[in-house]
Amino acid sequence: MVAIVDSGSTKSDWVILDDFKKVFLKTETIGFNPNFINRELIVPEIEKNSSLVLVKNSITKIFFYGSGCGVKKNCETIEEELKKVFTKAESVVREDLMAAAYAAYNGKPAVVCILGTGSNSCYFDGKDIKIELPSLGFLMGDEGSGSAIGKQLVRRYFMKKLPDDLHTEFEQNYGLKIEDALKNMYHSPRPNAWLADFNRFVIERKDHPYFKSMVYEEMKSFFEYQVIPYKESKDAEINFIGSIAYYYEDTLRSVAEEFHLNVGHVVRKPIESLVDYHIKYIL
Repeated sequence: MVAIVDSGSTKSDWVILDDFKKVFLKTETIGFNPNFINRELIVPEIEKNSSLVLVKNSITKIFFYGSGCGVKKNCETIEEELKKVFTKAESVVREDLMAAAYAAYNGKPAVVCILGTGSNSCYFDGKDIKIELPSLGFLMGDEGSGSAIGKQLVRRYFMKKLPDDLHTEFEQNYGLKIEDALKNMYHSPRPNAWLADFNRFVIERKDHPYFKSMVYEEMKSFFEYQVIPYKESKDAEINFIGSIAYYYEDTLRSVAEEFHLNVGHVVRKPIESLVDYHIKYIL
């Protein structure tokens, strides 16, 4: 059996293929971004999933694509922890951009962007990815991402920048205290996921003029920092992967139009396309 895993900072999608390259199992765990999660939690979190435990000894190969795995040390951490559960499996651990590139590939070179809890971008020619820019994470980067939009919302709430109607609704929905916010941002294992969770509030009100403007400016920042630096963006399609891209697709396309760029397709969950790519090109 072969496992294909797409792991973000919030959750991981797992697909297990049988020996005939047919889908045997689909399941989820939390996200395993080594920059945020304590490595000692990885094995227990996997073992909470009874479906994975049942097939762990039948899996001989794992293709793991994860947030935070653009650094060799982090890849080694994931490989070592996977080996503790899937003792008979060989693991290939790559960064999430490679999964996005595979999932977004439609036969033509493209700029590929991730907009989920975090954000990132690359250029994929069908074989290799080119990364022009580093991923700076949610403290200094991740423009346009769920954590960036959540950060904007929480900051504007506490600094009393929200319109009265949105301030009142946010207060009624969350009752968020500054001490709780600081604790979650500085002392929790996944602060970026905590911030990204506030997108539910924005998405439910995304037609509100204030949020339309706020999200538009955040997406402009994403294009300026993570798309326009690729000279190929002038001519190639720009394809997006991730839930934030999916929910704010109209805004993305409006911003792209302002920059005279061409957005191709937007995929909410890349795992299905990622599996198809492996069946067609890798396995």
